Amino acid sequence: MILASTLGTQMSDLLASAGPILFYLVVWGLVFAGTGLFVGVFIPFITGDSLLFAAGLVTAAASDTLNVWVLAIGVGIAAFVGDQVGFIMGRHLGRPYLDKKAGPRMSRLIVRVDRFYLKYGWWSVVVARFMPWARVLIPWIAGIGKMNYTKFLTSNLVGAIAWGVGLSVVGFFAASIPSVRVAAYIIGGSFITLSIIFGLRTWLQDRRERREQLAQRELSAST
Repeated sequence: MILASTLGTQMSDLLASAGPILFYLVVWGLVFAGTGLFVGVFIPFITGDSLLFAAGLVTAAASDTLNVWVLAIGVGIAAFVGDQVGFIMGRHLGRPYLDKKAGPRMSRLIVRVDRFYLKYGWWSVVVARFMPWARVLIPWIAGIGKMNYTKFLTSNLVGAIAWGVGLSVVGFFAASIPSVRVAAYIIGGSFITLSIIFGLRTWLQDRRERREQLAQRELSAST
């Protein structure tokens, strides 16, 4: 929750200096860029769960100038459009483009996301919303795999509502309604914690794989 509080303080400063319209645009823009422009690969926590929860907290603190439903609906739309862009890019540019742009770490992550998509299909698009790097890659993988457009549309809509609208509103409740504050913090904290754990797990796996590859190269060179 420290990360969400820090983001909340930064966004409060932004709100004070630039006003509510810019606040909405910055939050929506980051959500869209997280998937639609691939930004979430590089800064997953700034475009993910912590951002939405913190935005909800800020909205509650500035309820005289901000409206939680404007924020939440806008986030849902930005998340939905971002995934649609990723899906279309994946379908039209294809796997060679994604492989060309990916480094060794990203290539290994793509393989794992590939398996995740093949295993869960429709649900993978919904569940990936709550997983930092999968959130970015699943729309591309779905487009490359030629997932039925109607199925992707519906799964994207469900995921955008559950993640985008849901976490924004949960953050708002955590700050504005005492009777549900504890439950809201537990829900929001769980999503953020799981996202961080997933990110750290991926990072540790990448480090271990790099060490193993380096050891294998050194062994090959010595023989």
